[in-house]
Amino acid sequence: MKLLSAIALIASVQAGLRFPCSTLTIQRLDPVVQPGISPSAHVHHIVGGNAFNATMTGDVGARATCTTCQMSEDFSNYWTAHLYFKHPTNGSYHRVPVVPVQPLLGGSNGAQGGLTVYYTQFDLSRDNLAQQPIMAFKPGFRMTVGSPTATSRSHVGLNYQCLTGGSRGALQATIPDKPCSGGIFTSHHFPACWDGKNLDSADHQSHMYNTVDTDYFNNAPKCPSSHPIRVPQVTFETTWDTTKFNSLWPSGAPNPFVWSFEGSSYGTHADYMFGWKDDSLQRAMDKSECFYDGCGSIQKQAMSVANQCKIPDMVGEETDGWLDSLPGTMA
Repeated sequence: MKLLSAIALIASVQAGLRFPCSTLTIQRLDPVVQPGISPSAHVHHIVGGNAFNATMTGDVGARATCTTCQMSEDFSNYWTAHLYFKHPTNGSYHRVPVVPVQPLLGGSNGAQGGLTVYYTQFDLSRDNLAQQPIMAFKPGFRMTVGSPTATSRSHVGLNYQCLTGGSRGALQATIPDKPCSGGIFTSHHFPACWDGKNLDSADHQSHMYNTVDTDYFNNAPKCPSSHPIRVPQVTFETTWDTTKFNSLWPSGAPNPFVWSFEGSSYGTHADYMFGWKDDSLQRAMDKSECFYDGCGSIQKQAMSVANQCKIPDMVGEETDGWLDSLPGTMA
């Protein structure tokens, strides 16, 4: 997607939030899928509030005291598996650095690594907003999208793009099979229809419903009666700086980039845990004809302040540098 196309997308969306979150920590922790287990099965890249730990229940936003996100009232946590480079010759692994997603307008705003988060009212398109007002998530809400065990595309909103020059390239269901001069860009779009009852479900997905089908940017129909509540459409975007490994990728050799669980690239997945303070997210979702900042309804912080938010290493293992094997094994 070229920059001009991205700017056109803003105009079509018309309302919502888009903001950077710096990296909070990179550890083997997963309080949604493997609560209370430390370390979890594989390494995750985590951003957001400093209440993050192996076990998280209740109102996360009430417990956090800082956040790596630009929106100062957002103490939610967002995480994905981490990308690694597997050396084609000796089989060793190296963590791929994360760099800030280049905003659609302006510079990186001082973010350190991290990812960019969207909360939109239109499924990144036009939606039946007039018929379905957006309801913000409730304290304790969580969800996942995708699965590390997937061997085929499990959700249309899970995409890769090969960054070359000023272009993001075409959406792809799997990791690009050739070197990308600007890195690899990943998107994780979550469903936007909620059953209105359950803050979670056994598989962390059944309480949600996705109304978008073959083309993610098509119009989405109204939420079904089984999941009647339209919630904000959450999206993560991450830029993986694969460029420093391109010279180690022999011409014609298979793709050497793997997720921290190493399975199929269809296994890309993400987790979300709601943690906005009070009614701050609802205030932003009640606005219209405005993008990026919620029309001033919620407060921003300087990324220099956000970058100071950290949590300790709770696992105590090396996840970077050249490793003989990936940390942990997939459960």
